[in-house]
Amino acid sequence: MGLPRSGVLVFGLMCVFQLSHSSSDNDFTKVRAVNLGGWLVVEGWIKPSLFDGISNGDMLVGSLDGTEVQLKSVGLQKYLSAYGGGGGNLTVDQDVASTWETFRLWRVSYREYQFRCIKGQFLTAGNGDVISATADSPGDTETFYIERNNSMLHIKLLNGGYLQVTNDNQLTSNYPSQPGWDDGMATFEMTIVANNLHGDYQLANGLGPDQAKVVLTEHRKNFITGKDFYFLSKNGINAVRIPVGWWIAYDPNPPAPFVSGSLDTLDRAFYWAQIYGLKCIIDLHAAPGSQNGMEHSASRDGSVDWPSPANIEKTLDVINFLAQRYANNPSLLGIELLNEPSAGAVPLDTLVSYYKTGYQIVRSYSEKAYVIFCQRIGNADPMELYQADLGPTNTVVDLHYYNLFDPFFEKLNATENIQFIYKNRMPQVQALNKANGPLVFIGEWVNEWNVTDASQTEYQLFGKAQLEVYGEASFGWSYWTVRCNSVHWDYEWNKRNRWFTVGKPKVHVSCSRMSTLSFIYTDMILETYHQKIEW
Repeated sequence: MGLPRSGVLVFGLMCVFQLSHSSSDNDFTKVRAVNLGGWLVVEGWIKPSLFDGISNGDMLVGSLDGTEVQLKSVGLQKYLSAYGGGGGNLTVDQDVASTWETFRLWRVSYREYQFRCIKGQFLTAGNGDVISATADSPGDTETFYIERNNSMLHIKLLNGGYLQVTNDNQLTSNYPSQPGWDDGMATFEMTIVANNLHGDYQLANGLGPDQAKVVLTEHRKNFITGKDFYFLSKNGINAVRIPVGWWIAYDPNPPAPFVSGSLDTLDRAFYWAQIYGLKCIIDLHAAPGSQNGMEHSASRDGSVDWPSPANIEKTLDVINFLAQRYANNPSLLGIELLNEPSAGAVPLDTLVSYYKTGYQIVRSYSEKAYVIFCQRIGNADPMELYQADLGPTNTVVDLHYYNLFDPFFEKLNATENIQFIYKNRMPQVQALNKANGPLVFIGEWVNEWNVTDASQTEYQLFGKAQLEVYGEASFGWSYWTVRCNSVHWDYEWNKRNRWFTVGKPKVHVSCSRMSTLSFIYTDMILETYHQKIEW
């Protein structure tokens, strides 16, 4: 990767800047980091405008991968049902729709879709005329073409056969011709139940390869730049946690629909980090098959398929790639092996086995890089990882603390939220600090809550409480996130508008008069430099 325009000047200043701004490896104290969320792993809520170019005009609203739908026969006024969640013939006999009557869309093209049942099988016409929910993977006989007339649909196979309902409540693909909209037995009403996934898969597959390349290239270039690294280094931050997706290991030719370029962008982040004396934590945020079914793990439809042996092996290959590439980079602080595995879908023994193998892989390239293990999300005790003997040196357990995403917090006022930080979170952090095992890292937290109409002073007190408590964690903390459409999640907005204050990190390095002058002089030049160029 070449230097940016005028980059020779910055490169020449790099050594001076690092001597004056950053510590040596032995002097590095607690982490005070910011997550670079929504950059190399897409989360639609962070930057909703990424999805503006996706057309769904010929489907009901929400035709992205993972959209949950229910289909009702206009003629019988009954819902299509995959009894037991899949595994048998489809029936059309339910008056009320529930999970068996809910299907997840896989988008093939503008008008072509596949329907996945709750247990993972796909609707198929591969067994004759009768439609069943028995296909383990989709192909042509599992792909349906959608025709729409307002809220009404006709559904046909790629070979031209239209679906119809029979009087004995079966669904078949043998309608003799093109149906009219007045033929209720071949007409269906589709209801969108949920459209919650707006991640890399939805964006790239919805835009198509050419437009996705344009959109994501621009996004990666401009969403976070060298100016942000400079700002963070000047405002109390000494590290960044960088979420990446598993497809980064396949650049420049990642599997469809993912878009190349994230590896070059990560290289650029390490370059900026070295200039400004920041450390980098590489966080595997999205693993093959999805470890939690959420958009930020690039799930196609909300399923959690990561625990399969094939997906775990592929994930270990990604860790090997990242460790080999960045182990000797002076800005690498650590590698996080997996972000937020689901407690409900990822067995502890499976996760522990993966973590132990991942630790050994990182150690084969670096003795000093921290290996970070994220706790499972859901009802999981973080002590389970302290009891797992994951590795002997430089290990860290990552906890994510939000006063959100749980009905418990919906009833708390500002004072109660603040007291919860002191009375509940502080004892847990202190107990884990004393545990004989990995260091403690609050890898995600945010200065946001469910309190409506809170004042700036209340936000400041909430932020102060979190900084005090999470600052006790033996490894440190990382704020979520650097930039966001929702302002209270946006670290830079909070800093610029003084909704909370992060002091300078303490670095135990002696500064001579010359290095102090270098600090001042280099800062002045870089300030001028950032006012004149684009990164």
